[in-house]
Amino acid sequence: MPDRPEPPAWIVEQPGLTAVALLSGILALFVLLPYLQYVLFGIVLAYIMLPVQRRLERYVRPTFAAIAVVVATLVVVLIPLVYILSVAIGQSLRVIRSIRRGEVDIETIEDVLETNGYAVDLVDLYESNQGRIATAIQEVTSGAIDILGSLPNLFIGLTVTLFVLFALLRDGEELVEWFQWVLPIDDEVLMELRTGLDRLMWASVVGNVAVAGIQAVLLGVGLAIAGVPAVVFLTVATFVLTLLPLVGAFGIWIPAAVYLVAIGRPTAGGAMAVYGLLVTFSDSYLRPALIGRTSAFNSATVVVGIFGGLVVFGAVGLFIGPVVLGGAKLTFDCFARVRTGDSPPGAAPEGEGTEGGTADPIDETGSAADADGDVDTDS
Repeated sequence: MPDRPEPPAWIVEQPGLTAVALLSGILALFVLLPYLQYVLFGIVLAYIMLPVQRRLERYVRPTFAAIAVVVATLVVVLIPLVYILSVAIGQSLRVIRSIRRGEVDIETIEDVLETNGYAVDLVDLYESNQGRIATAIQEVTSGAIDILGSLPNLFIGLTVTLFVLFALLRDGEELVEWFQWVLPIDDEVLMELRTGLDRLMWASVVGNVAVAGIQAVLLGVGLAIAGVPAVVFLTVATFVLTLLPLVGAFGIWIPAAVYLVAIGRPTAGGAMAVYGLLVTFSDSYLRPALIGRTSAFNSATVVVGIFGGLVVFGAVGLFIGPVVLGGAKLTFDCFARVRTGDSPPGAAPEGEGTEGGTADPIDETGSAADADGDVDTDS
């Protein structure tokens, strides 16, 4: 039977200090929990805006650069985001009222489908599921309202986000170095974890969110030109659906095209179908152009990470959830390799640039990361 490994010397020699450090960390976590999603949102924004901060620091002091970036983020991102979500929630509530009042003209849609050779009894189907449809939309809307929260809590949360953003932009590098100094992990493993997490964040924020945002805006413009009602709500719904593998914008532009045909605008419906296909297939071009050939996430990680992240972290879980799952795998890989001395099963040979490895992120993401893990978007 192999001998049990001895505990680290720092635990044996300083058990009281170790216990106090653990207790302090737990208490700090409890302090963060009430506004954890806003803290995480600030971290995501800091990661996105860090290249802008670095460029501004060439001309002004870091503090003034951070203030400028925070103000720009508030004006360009946060205020428009709150406004768009408010409009989308209002439009979704109107959709719920229309469904419950029976204002949706299902018979016309059924007649159009029957004329084209598709005999479907949508009236009975709609009437039998009318309550379920309205309830499902209402649950989604209520969830969005809960995410936004009451105005006082939202104001406090966004204030926390802005302060976290400012602190990380100005002193983020020092904070990362402090974590590396505090954590009892070898420098080589820390650098591997840092590089891997940087790659995961880049793939999550750019590969999933940016592509979904571009496709949602493109489809939203098409819906507005075609005269489809509740455009803002449908655009936000497109963004959420496009985040999910194998779902995408199909769930929005197909019903929109059917609606246009049903109200007597077959040309607009056909144009919407063609345009929707172009938007959907643009994923094949947008994702490689923005993030290269990254394989940081698989479909299961994305789907479970998004839905689980929404439940645990709130709206910011769209960004953080997949990163948490991918980061857990990366951490377990490093732990097992240090413990066993072997690479994970199926890993590429050293130097070929595997997921979570220490290879230059340029090989997989198409974006350069310097030795500090900062992404250089000029590459």
